[in-house]
Amino acid sequence: MMRAGVAALVLTLLLTGCTARQKRAAIDKRAGAIIESTQQQALGEAAEFDILPPEDALRRRLLIGQDLPFYAPASLGSDFLAQPKGTPEATEPRTVDEFRAGASLGELSGPMAISLADALQIAAANSRAYQSRKENVFRSALRLDLEREEFRTSFTGLVSTLFRHNRGATATGGPVTEQVETDAVVAATKTLKTGAQLTLRIGVDLLKLLRPGDFSTQSFFGDATVNIPLLRGAGRRIAAEALTQAERDVVYAIYDFEEYKRGFAVGIARQYLSVLQREDQVRNAEENYRSLITSSRRARRLLQAGNLPPIQVDQALQDELKARNRWISARTTLDDTLDAFKLQVGLPVDAAIVLQRADFDAIAGAAAELPAATAEDPASVVDIPAADAPVELTDSSPAKPGPLELPYERAIGLAFEHRLDLRTVEGRVGDAQRGVVLAANGFKPNLNLQLAGGTESEKLRDLNGNQGNYSARLLLDLPFERTAEGVAYRQSLIALEAAVRSLQELEDSIKLSVRGRLRDLHEARESVHIQTLSLQLARRRVRGADLNLQAGRIPIRDLLDAQEDLLSAQNALTSASVSYRLAELDLQRDLGVLRVSPGGLWQEFIPDDEPAP
Repeated sequence: MMRAGVAALVLTLLLTGCTARQKRAAIDKRAGAIIESTQQQALGEAAEFDILPPEDALRRRLLIGQDLPFYAPASLGSDFLAQPKGTPEATEPRTVDEFRAGASLGELSGPMAISLADALQIAAANSRAYQSRKENVFRSALRLDLEREEFRTSFTGLVSTLFRHNRGATATGGPVTEQVETDAVVAATKTLKTGAQLTLRIGVDLLKLLRPGDFSTQSFFGDATVNIPLLRGAGRRIAAEALTQAERDVVYAIYDFEEYKRGFAVGIARQYLSVLQREDQVRNAEENYRSLITSSRRARRLLQAGNLPPIQVDQALQDELKARNRWISARTTLDDTLDAFKLQVGLPVDAAIVLQRADFDAIAGAAAELPAATAEDPASVVDIPAADAPVELTDSSPAKPGPLELPYERAIGLAFEHRLDLRTVEGRVGDAQRGVVLAANGFKPNLNLQLAGGTESEKLRDLNGNQGNYSARLLLDLPFERTAEGVAYRQSLIALEAAVRSLQELEDSIKLSVRGRLRDLHEARESVHIQTLSLQLARRRVRGADLNLQAGRIPIRDLLDAQEDLLSAQNALTSASVSYRLAELDLQRDLGVLRVSPGGLWQEFIPDDEPAP
């Protein structure tokens, strides 16, 4: 008899069980549907969303393709790990040889060329910080799915086997009896968003079912229970608050991720352009170093001819040594910046990559077109004011404003319309208001209506709801002591005021940021204009100083100073051009109008024609 109960238990487990892979697939499907529907609700469109790492991640391709050292199989990914015994969804770990045979690694034998668009996509697929943010969104969807489970019809099955062994009373020497009871119960529970809970159970005595000719009691039974809160905890607003908050949290997580993507993309662009700017500085330092070597050689020849004093030759040699030190320092800084960039996008820092200059040259060229004036030859200027004439200063220049130099009212309107974090803090205010209602509900007495009924029968088809035991119970718990509830209510009011202050603070911070970004754009535009004129003058000075030195009209110090100023002007123009481009991206990010695709690429904002500020 006991074996029959154990067999029934095992059979039930086999029939109701499911594999970990099937369970994960079902959960992922529900979470994906939650994210898709919430994106449609919050953003007006759904985008592809997947937290699974790419099968052919660039990081592992570089590690293997370029034969870079790595510490352990985990460095290549979780699919390279040997799995402990009992691991669900266990598979054979991948090997380096298998990966090398199946992947196309020939193009990685040399340095890999990466454009700015490539960098954005690589970062979205390989950055660990970016992946963690995506997982935060997925976790919020899982929490919502768990809250929704509370309001789905849930089914449970329980098989219990009870074995009794009775030797009888010791004094009377009663008979030894043994009894085995094996019950199987299937229950369905439904919690309504009003707070009511319905439970239906149907059970059977398995042993009596296996021996249909030996029924001494009823074999089948069923009962139902309804529990309805009438005061405290009653109503959708109260009973379903956890579900409502979980739904709002998914919206906030999606808003947060969208804002993060904008800042992340701008950060990648900033680091990418920083590397290319360092390369430009290295090239300028190298050009300056070569020029100073030439100058020192010329100075030594002039010394041999008796046309230059030794002290000026020493100055030339000293500046040559300074230029060499600057060149070496610039190369070291470039290497450090490039390694930091590789770490930011999730690539091995020892991987051989080359950043393409096309994007950088386009940015520098576009910024250089902003000024509308050139440095004039002083001799060609005929209308020169008198020295004692009044000097009038203006912050405007011939440089034409860029398309993103919007009026403040237009810019702040765009920010209020598109900033998702503003929507989040506004939603938090609503959450805090609901929290006050929920806390106030705690002052109400507990008044529950409990309905129950049950019936039994020898056969399942004979179960009759008209025959059985039924009951109704009204449970009242008077609120004589509500100190904890009072404290919770006061805290909810404090939380509401804090949420309102957070909204106010973010609003003022956005205004501050937008005003600052617009000033940055204006300043960067003026700087590009000024540095362009300075570079033209610096080049003319070097040419003039070189000719005058050869004619013996100036000391070599003048040529050295002119070359130093030329180097500074070259680096300053590069820095100003990059600053203007980054200021445009920073403004779009702070306005919330820079859109970033799931693959990491951005779509820039093109404003309507606006009058110049």
